[in-house]
Amino acid sequence: MAKKISRQGQNFIREKLISFFNNSKKNEFSVKEILKKTALARKATKEALIEELTTLVREGKLIRLKNGFYKSSANTKAMIMTGTVDHVNPRFAYILSDASDTDVWVSTKDLHQAINGDLVKVLIHTYKKKNKNKHKPEGEVIEILERKKTEFVGKIEITDRFAFVIPDNKKIYFDIFIPLSKTGKAKHGQKVIAKVTQWPVHEKNPEGEVISVLGNAGDNDTEMHSIMAEFGLPFHFPPKVVKAAEKISDRITEEEIRKRRDFRNVTTFTIDPIDAKDFDDALSVRQLDNGNYEIGIHIADVTHYVNPDSELDREAYRRATSVYLVDRVVPMLPEKLSNHLCSLRPHEDKLTFSVVLEIDPHAKVISQWFGKTIIHSDRRFTYEEVQQILEEGRGEFYHELHTLNELAKKLRTERFKNGSISFETIEVKFQLDEKGKPLAVYPKIRKDAHKLIEEFMLLANKTVAEFIYGIKKGKSKNTMVYRTHDAPSTEKLASLATFAKRFGHKVNLTEDTETVAASLNQLADAVEGKPEQNVIQNLAIRAMAKAKYTTTPDMHFGLAFKHYTHFTSPIRRYPDMMVHRLLEHYLNGGKPPDKEEYEEKCEHSSEMEKLAAEAERASIKYKQVEFMQTAIDNIFEGIISGITEYGMFVEIIETRCEGMVRLSDMDGDYYEADVENYRIVGKRTQKIYTLGDTVNVKVKKADLGRRQLDLELIK
Repeated sequence: MAKKISRQGQNFIREKLISFFNNSKKNEFSVKEILKKTALARKATKEALIEELTTLVREGKLIRLKNGFYKSSANTKAMIMTGTVDHVNPRFAYILSDASDTDVWVSTKDLHQAINGDLVKVLIHTYKKKNKNKHKPEGEVIEILERKKTEFVGKIEITDRFAFVIPDNKKIYFDIFIPLSKTGKAKHGQKVIAKVTQWPVHEKNPEGEVISVLGNAGDNDTEMHSIMAEFGLPFHFPPKVVKAAEKISDRITEEEIRKRRDFRNVTTFTIDPIDAKDFDDALSVRQLDNGNYEIGIHIADVTHYVNPDSELDREAYRRATSVYLVDRVVPMLPEKLSNHLCSLRPHEDKLTFSVVLEIDPHAKVISQWFGKTIIHSDRRFTYEEVQQILEEGRGEFYHELHTLNELAKKLRTERFKNGSISFETIEVKFQLDEKGKPLAVYPKIRKDAHKLIEEFMLLANKTVAEFIYGIKKGKSKNTMVYRTHDAPSTEKLASLATFAKRFGHKVNLTEDTETVAASLNQLADAVEGKPEQNVIQNLAIRAMAKAKYTTTPDMHFGLAFKHYTHFTSPIRRYPDMMVHRLLEHYLNGGKPPDKEEYEEKCEHSSEMEKLAAEAERASIKYKQVEFMQTAIDNIFEGIISGITEYGMFVEIIETRCEGMVRLSDMDGDYYEADVENYRIVGKRTQKIYTLGDTVNVKVKKADLGRRQLDLELIK
């Protein structure tokens, strides 16, 4: 049995090692060399030495190289980078850093148990040739600074001797070993949450335990709960939060009404999806004696009911956003607030925070007013109802709806004229049965009714941002929560231009944002109605930077607004609540609050928004795969939407479901992927499949557990 080293002995080993590495002329040493040259072989076990070496590596004082040797980090600071793991496939990952434009390529075996999303230190030691013109630095993870996840959702497989949990997350490329004593009440094939308890350095699989059983794989509720758990979404509100919501009175006092501008006698209505339950925006409209129009954009006054740093506020901040899965909503606020108190339901008095604009018949804003109001919605419209009224030219409130639609069209035309980008993503909608099973899937079609609401919400958000930016409070600009959007990176724009050129289209590569925006809009017009439209549209959207929340008043490139914010959806977005509070604060003459505190909240909100989007995509992908299970032998027309080293992605036109045709499944030739040129080439026949081509496919396999479709090419 190995002799245990005392704390004093361990300190001696540590001091000896630090002194040795600081004074050695040679750079790298094996454990055997270290034991010999430090004379520690007589005073310490090999295990104690390795333990201290590992501690020094973790502290950043030493570096462990991929050959097992150790070296001092004193002269290699420039070679060490901190970043986040993006484990793109089973063979390798990239380490992404905000501090560097260059990603570091790391082989999976050199991740040393780091997984997708982990914050790590990486040692850069060579360059990996990616293509003829570009090089990616290659490295090795030397320290895991922060684990992104330790709990994983997956299906459990139980044998007579042990069990494994196979994670649902596509970027986790290992199974979790579960001792039979740690499986709890889970049964073979069920969906569970497993917590990793050991991350062995040399073993392939981490070890864990089942901490929750979600239910039988394939059941709708089980799968939706699995997605919620995978992305850390809460299943329920804490009892104290629900209790706090229930305590709020729904009575509006006369005293409160007197503080507000009264719009209850002005024609007002909401326009929302048919299945919406929370209505957080309403429009009022009336013509003024001078021929102009008074348009009221009335937003639910959530912050009247939710006080800063209350139980409700802390929970809303933690969630930061409502999440819309295919068959359910994970709300930011409890139902008492989101569906009742704050929801602008018809034929009820409701408290609102409003942007009231005087607009002339040419859609020019003549004057503006901001403040607390009370409204009484006359009608709850669905998008479909409004569209029918607009198309038929008759129906309830036709005159008001027609007026708003004409103004919205003029606002939209002006927005595009000023450089707003016209590329839009195509969303899908499902028809579900009572058990949540998809009966149909079809693309959402945006018509005038949708665009009408969009334009007035954009106008309200822009007007609030510009108003607060323009108020002078001392020498510095006001603290404000902005929604910003950077111009596309030169690299991504060049990639889009190269691909568009194949179809005879041109993208202007310049650093001038107005020229880039105009060029992208010309491209959108040029591809409209053509076979390559969807692929080029998706590539253009991918080239765009991600929008974010920040206190820095930068422009919104996609909308071509110098200043923009989110004011119009406080029921479902925490940044809108922050904006409501800031606007009220400034209207009351307040001084700018602490910017750092708001910047931290902006970063959290941006991160949670990204998480919500990933969860929503996962639920859509699951339902698409579930729907395509019923069409395994059907032949579909599709468009090649992506090229990878493993094969090509094809988006089925009819259902917008995307699946992969693997190279190994392509018959008649040996096909190779030419990823840089967006194509797959047959070695013998020189047959080429390129991004944007139309092909016929059928479903080979629909893997619900991994939310993946395998497609087969039909010639």
